[in-house]
Amino acid sequence: MLCGVVLFGGGGCAQRKNPQGVGLAAPYGRPMTIAVAPALNFSGTSQWDPVRVGDLMASELSQVQGLNVVGVNRVMAVLARQGRDNVTSPAHAVEICELLGVDAILVFAVTEFDPYSPPVVGLAVQVYGPQPREMGFDPVATSRQARPFPGDGQDERNRPWAQVQRTYNAAHDSVVAAVEAYGKTRDAERSPMGWRKYLASQELYLRFCCHSAIEELMRQERGRVVFAGGPEEDAEP
Repeated sequence: MLCGVVLFGGGGCAQRKNPQGVGLAAPYGRPMTIAVAPALNFSGTSQWDPVRVGDLMASELSQVQGLNVVGVNRVMAVLARQGRDNVTSPAHAVEICELLGVDAILVFAVTEFDPYSPPVVGLAVQVYGPQPREMGFDPVATSRQARPFPGDGQDERNRPWAQVQRTYNAAHDSVVAAVEAYGKTRDAERSPMGWRKYLASQELYLRFCCHSAIEELMRQERGRVVFAGGPEEDAEP
């Protein structure tokens, strides 16, 4: 039986196992496989590449212990055979998930994008897959959250397992503090700018935003699994 997974280097075609991780772990009793779709552009600007941003999301997701990640290129190959450029609906997301033989697929949109200092990025992220009825899915709670696609109220299978929308505005002290904490877990000490390079670089800031969205999705999924009596039910916080 398939369990839910959320969320959320590079978009290679092969399935990849996670490296050491950056303090995130999936709350499941077995390794899970998740594909990542190219980003949808809801930002009103063409200053970024949807495939490259999808690659960044996949790279950050591959840092989560217990997850295997299928890169954007594999999803793009399926889309190309269908004559499409993007995932177009919840039902389409589930279809691609099944065609790839993965447990779930992460679909996300960039809702805001301003690369100039202080940078601003908005993300709306959803995860779809064959719907596990017994795993504690709460359609009321998820319906209150933002989404790349509207939910299908008639077909439970087409509802997202989890979703989150956040705007990461580096003008806010809380976001800067989160960037600092993130940068210090990576390679910040190798740069003269230290962790501040994650504010100065468009790509590095996008990586931070993807990581933050995945971190929040992992918290949601951990609560869902525990609620359903899953592997982490008796784990210490």
